[in-house]
Amino acid sequence: MHQTIYIFDFGSQYTQLIARRIREAGVYCEIHPYHAADKLLAGMGKHESASIRGIIFSGSPFSVNDSHSPLVESKKLFGKIPILGICYGAQMMAKETGGSVQKSDHREYGRSELIMLEQDALFSNMSDPQIWMSHGDSILNLSDDFIILAKTRDIPVAAYKHKVHPVYGVQFHPEVTHSHSGAALIRNFLIDICACRGDWSPAAFVEESIEKIKQTAGKEKVVLGLSGGVDSTVAAFLLHKAIGEQLHCLFIDNGLLRKDEFKQILDDYAHLGLNIKGIDAASEFYAALSGKSDPEEKRKAIGNTFIRVFEKEAHAIQNVSFLAQGTIYPDVIESVSVKGPSATIKSHHNVGGLPEKMNLKLIEPLNTLFKDEVRKVGAFLEVPHHMVHRHPFPGPGLAIRILGEITAEKVNTLQEADSIFIGALRKSGWYEKVWQAGAILLPVKSVGVMGDERTYENTIALRAVHSTDGMTADWVHLPYDLLSEISTQIINRVKGVNRVVYDISSKPPATIEWE
Repeated sequence: MHQTIYIFDFGSQYTQLIARRIREAGVYCEIHPYHAADKLLAGMGKHESASIRGIIFSGSPFSVNDSHSPLVESKKLFGKIPILGICYGAQMMAKETGGSVQKSDHREYGRSELIMLEQDALFSNMSDPQIWMSHGDSILNLSDDFIILAKTRDIPVAAYKHKVHPVYGVQFHPEVTHSHSGAALIRNFLIDICACRGDWSPAAFVEESIEKIKQTAGKEKVVLGLSGGVDSTVAAFLLHKAIGEQLHCLFIDNGLLRKDEFKQILDDYAHLGLNIKGIDAASEFYAALSGKSDPEEKRKAIGNTFIRVFEKEAHAIQNVSFLAQGTIYPDVIESVSVKGPSATIKSHHNVGGLPEKMNLKLIEPLNTLFKDEVRKVGAFLEVPHHMVHRHPFPGPGLAIRILGEITAEKVNTLQEADSIFIGALRKSGWYEKVWQAGAILLPVKSVGVMGDERTYENTIALRAVHSTDGMTADWVHLPYDLLSEISTQIINRVKGVNRVVYDISSKPPATIEWE
């Protein structure tokens, strides 16, 4: 059993970053909503909690002085396990133990500089004092049980520790890259304070997962719906390595893939020895989408049709007992809110009740991994580079990149434009510098001039973003000459398009996809 750090989430936008920094240090961690801490408190000292080496309390959009602020009785854990409170987490512990937390005249947002008052193992090897602040409240003073380790020019308590127990609080956010030595601080907490070995790696994950899959599946057959994306591809490789021909892969063409993608992906998988069947169901999906223009209606129509087609094809395989999915950790996290289980899980992250409907048991071999870790595992499994580094592609496919009703003609138009865009990114070397890119067909026509003729045709929007996990994203500053070349090619080669625009919106407030 791996040594584990528990992160209790109070709703911070940075919680997943904390987890990523811990994993990067080679330590396994899990994110839990803050209210799950009660279960840990009750289980301290029992066998199942023996692998837990430390706790981190995240930041939060709440104020500790709000009447309904999320709280944990952290004091009950003092002396039992190392604790690090970050921003809100630090304020919560300070207030609970008799300190004062108030809105301050010297609130800090953005860059600041740490002024050390005491030496401590938490701050060893921190060569750069620049940190990132994001808080409205400030810790004004602490009880006599604590020592102030650092301050800034504007606030009196930027970091503190308990005099007796390994309990720490930092007002800043070490998990963000703007805190230049933040990764060193987190590593110090993990290695020096929590005594973690740092044994979490792609190699260890693969070895343990293969054994777990073998034990779970036994001699039974497993069916997996492949999408061609990174997650399902790596899941397929991992499952195949564990159970070989017991794995049956289904790749359904919904008519909403990129140009020539169905054939390309089938060829890729066939060359790799996977047991795969391709199903051309484009006409069924187009029929289900007919007359629908609302984004959620389109998603539901695609989801329901996928289930119907998948169920039919899966039933044709004799003695299938398990359904495998490429669910990854952010999908799991997003299914639980800070205030408890959320009402829905994103439709493109699951197959809407298929396991229960088909009386199948579920295998999700990647559900503890972040996207970058999936890619590392894929590389370790020797999945071809172009498959591991393929851009994310939405489950509903081009249906949510065609605003309005879907027709075969519109799909063909978008496929041609998208092919030019992605092809130019690959040729120019920009494809792997971008997290995700694609073209969008807008329900907007505009006047143009081609030769001596007036035109009134469609508009294509191009979208390219930088991101790490899709939770936030920023638009990519593609070179003007590249954008000019792409625009010219699309307008000259794609019938029915006379205008190309580039989306320069970030997430938030926009989303990566337009629907």
